[in-house]
Amino acid sequence: MTTDGSRPVRRHLPRPALAAATAAALLTVLTACGSGTAATSAAAGSTGSAGSGGSTATAIPTQDVVSTVKADPALAAELPQAVRSRGSLILGTTQAVGTSGLPHAGTDASGQTVGLDVDLRNAVARVLGVDWDVQYGTFPTVIPGVQNGKFDVGQDNFGATKEREQVVDFATYLNDGQSFLGASGIKTDSVTSLTDLCGYNVATSPGSTFQQILTAGASKCAAAGKSPYKVQYFADTAPIILGLGNGKIDIYFGPTLALKYDALHLPNTKYLGQISSTPVGFVTAKGSPIAKALSDAVNHLVADGDYARILAKWGVAGSGITGSVINPSTTF
Repeated sequence: MTTDGSRPVRRHLPRPALAAATAAALLTVLTACGSGTAATSAAAGSTGSAGSGGSTATAIPTQDVVSTVKADPALAAELPQAVRSRGSLILGTTQAVGTSGLPHAGTDASGQTVGLDVDLRNAVARVLGVDWDVQYGTFPTVIPGVQNGKFDVGQDNFGATKEREQVVDFATYLNDGQSFLGASGIKTDSVTSLTDLCGYNVATSPGSTFQQILTAGASKCAAAGKSPYKVQYFADTAPIILGLGNGKIDIYFGPTLALKYDALHLPNTKYLGQISSTPVGFVTAKGSPIAKALSDAVNHLVADGDYARILAKWGVAGSGITGSVINPSTTF
């Protein structure tokens, strides 16, 4: 909602773009809600160009970027003896369904879990000479599960925050952040501050950092002498994508990697930029030696070039890190 109750300027897509975007959005929703078997006209792994309206491709990239990763006995020795004896790390995460969680995680046509996070953790496991014993929870229960010893490691695109670092340790492996995806028909091609949103209809998720940022900045448009932005909240991304297609939503404010991926795969959308960044990492119990082993394994992948190949596969090379650290300094 706007702060002064006035009606923001509405901008709509041209009719040809509207029809194409709506059709593509419907395909995305069907794929996300189904088993991932929707047919596509593109070859697996093909992508468009972010910022150029995207591609009609919805196929999931299939190249193998993990099997050639080599084990490092010295890094494996950093794991606790109990882990080495059983040969596995117990991982807590949420279960991926369909394709709506990509590039982080989703399911392919065969029902196999795939994604950036999956490739990264599997590569880390190969470096450390162990397997993952994957167990599922919900986003709010994974970190407590790590704290109480149910899981050795948690992974679910967890951003490192000051509050979280008080109770668990983070071994970083990625940067994510707060970004904007626009309908291709809107006039702006870049958002570098909240005042660039003035006059637009913006969608985001409720109870999130994104909502906090938009609420805190709601007065900036009036201060700049511009029409306010209007915010709509959706717990699911499907209506947001539909809204971008039918002109009811101009801009989606959400996580950087997901929006960059959407810009590559959803026609008539464009990536508008990022205003802040958040380090993402594996979560371990406070003081656990597993954190260092994971961090060192990520650095091994970076040095060998395997890390870059994984990110390139999923089209998110710009969100990579130059090195993993434990408990990074954070903004939030």
